Amino acid sequence: MAEGPARPAGDRLRRGAEVAHAAELARAAEAAAEAAAQGLLADGALGSDGVRPIHAPRTVPRTLSSGSPALGGSDVPRRRAGDGAHGPLVDLPMYDPLSARRRRPPEWLSTYTGFVLLLDALVAAGSLVAALRWSGEPAPAAAATAVAAVLWLAALWAAGTYRERRFGGGPEEYRRVVLAAVSLAAATAVAVTLELVVPTVLAPVTTALVLGTPLTVLVRRLMRARMHALRRRGLMTKRVVLVGREAALVDIATRLRKDVSAGWSVVGACVPDPSGAGGLSRIGVPVLGGLGFVPAVLDQARADAVMVASASDGAADYLRQLAWRLEGTNIEVLLAPGLVEVAVDRLEVRPTISFPVVQIIEPSYRGLRRLAKTVVDRLVAMLVLLLASPVLIGLAVWVRRDDGGPVLYRQRRVGRHGRPFDVLKFRSMHVDADDRVADLAAVDEGNGVLFKMRTDPRVTRAGRVLRRYSLDELPQLVNVLRGDMSLVGPRPALAREVETYGPDMQRRLLVRPGVTGLWQVSGRSDLSWAETVELDVRYVDNWSFGRDLGILARTLRAVLAGSGAY
Repeated sequence: MAEGPARPAGDRLRRGAEVAHAAELARAAEAAAEAAAQGLLADGALGSDGVRPIHAPRTVPRTLSSGSPALGGSDVPRRRAGDGAHGPLVDLPMYDPLSARRRRPPEWLSTYTGFVLLLDALVAAGSLVAALRWSGEPAPAAAATAVAAVLWLAALWAAGTYRERRFGGGPEEYRRVVLAAVSLAAATAVAVTLELVVPTVLAPVTTALVLGTPLTVLVRRLMRARMHALRRRGLMTKRVVLVGREAALVDIATRLRKDVSAGWSVVGACVPDPSGAGGLSRIGVPVLGGLGFVPAVLDQARADAVMVASASDGAADYLRQLAWRLEGTNIEVLLAPGLVEVAVDRLEVRPTISFPVVQIIEPSYRGLRRLAKTVVDRLVAMLVLLLASPVLIGLAVWVRRDDGGPVLYRQRRVGRHGRPFDVLKFRSMHVDADDRVADLAAVDEGNGVLFKMRTDPRVTRAGRVLRRYSLDELPQLVNVLRGDMSLVGPRPALAREVETYGPDMQRRLLVRPGVTGLWQVSGRSDLSWAETVELDVRYVDNWSFGRDLGILARTLRAVLAGSGAY
C-alpha cells in the first residue's frame, strides 16, 4: 500500500503534543491507582487529571500541627524522602537531594526541542550551501555541512536559545539568536587571525550567517505561533500549584488564565487556612492542602512547578525551606513578586550580601529616545501620506458622494498633558450622528463609558467599509505631523472621559495618544472599560521602540481581521 503524503511539521508537533497530553493523563491515572493501593480514601484519591478533588474537606489539612488528622501518614503516598513526616514544612528533616524521585520533563518539551534542533540544523546547512553558490564556490561536502550545522547549534546552545524558559519568549529568544550569530562570526574571525583555519572560510561563513540568522528567527517565530495556538487548546503547558495567601493567589490564577500563551496550567493551590479558601473555589481552583504539605501535594498532583506568592507571611524563610525540600525533583520553584503590569526589561536584580533586591527602572518620557520617537513618527506619517495620497483622495470622493456631507469629521479630544486638539477622521456617520446619541442610549453596547453599537443606524454605507478596515482613521496621520498624536500610543480620549479619570488613568496623559495602540490591537470595542484602562496604563509604563514595532505589526493583523471594529 502506498504511503500518504507526509504530514507538515506543524501537524506532527500538534500530534506529538496531544500524545504527550494523553500520556500525562495515563500517568496520573496510574498515580491514582497507586495512591488507592496504599490506602487512600476513595474521595481522597487523584482524579483523572491527576488532581485530588476539592470535595473531600476531611483530607485537606486545616493546621500545620503534628496532630492534624488530614493528609497524614496513611493519606499521602510516601514517594519522596521526608514526605511521610507530619508537621510544618520547616520541622521536616532535611534529606539528600540525590535520593529524591526526579520528575520527568513533559514529553511535549522533548518533542518541541527536537523540532527546533532539526529546523536550526537545516537552516544552517541550507545557508552554507547558498552562501557558497553565491560566491561561485562548489557545494560543500557532507562532512563540512554537518560541521557547519553542529557549530551553529553549539552557538545557539551557548547563547541559551534551547532553554525551556526561552521557548515562545518572543524578543528575548530572537535576541539570543542574534547573539549566537555575532559570537560565531567573532570566533571565526579570531580563528582566521590566529591562522587556525584558512582565511577563505571567513567570507562564506559571514554570508551564511547573514542568510541564516533571519531564517532562524523566522523559524522561531513560526514555532512560537504554533506553540501559542496549541496552548490555547490546553496542550504544551506545565502544571503549576500556587502557594500563599488566598487573595494573592486569586489574582495570580486569574492573570495566568488570561495569559494562556505563558503555558502555565493552574491545577490547585495550597493556602494557610484551606477551610476558609472560598475565593479560590469560586474561580474553579481546587485547594489541595496547607502550607506544610506542599511537597506531598506537588507529588500527588504531578505538578511541574510551584509558584509562591511573595506576599505570604514568612515568605522568605518558607521559600528557602521549600526550595531545599524540592532539590533534585526537577520541580520548578517560582516566585510571584506581586508586581503588576511591569515589563521584564524594567526589572533589574541587584544583589546584597544575603538577599537579592529587584529594582523597577522608571519609564522614559523625555530625552533622546522620546525625541527619536517624535522624529520617526513624523517622517513615517509624511511618507505614508505621500504614498497613499491616491487612496486618500479616492476615499474622500467616496465619502462625499455617499450622502453629500463633509469628508472629514473633527472631534475634540484630550492629548498629552491634557492639551485639547481636534482629531481628524473620514466621516463614517451621518452629519446628525452626535445629536442622535441620546435617542440610542437605551441600546448602548459599549463598556459603560464609550458609546458603541454593533449595528449603528447612524453609520453610512461608505462608513461601514471604512470602519471595518479602520480606513476612517487614516487622516489622523495629519495629527501626527502636527505633533498632536503619535503613531503608537493610548487611544485619544474624550473630555468627558478625562473628567472621570482616577490617578491610574491620569498616567495615560503623560504621552501623546496614538493612531494605534494596545487597545486597538487587543479587541478594541469588545473590551471592558477596566481592560481598556489596564492596556493604556501598561503601554505608558512600559513604552519602548521594540514594543511600538510589535504593536504596528499586530495592527495590520487586527485591521485585516476586523476584530472589535464597529
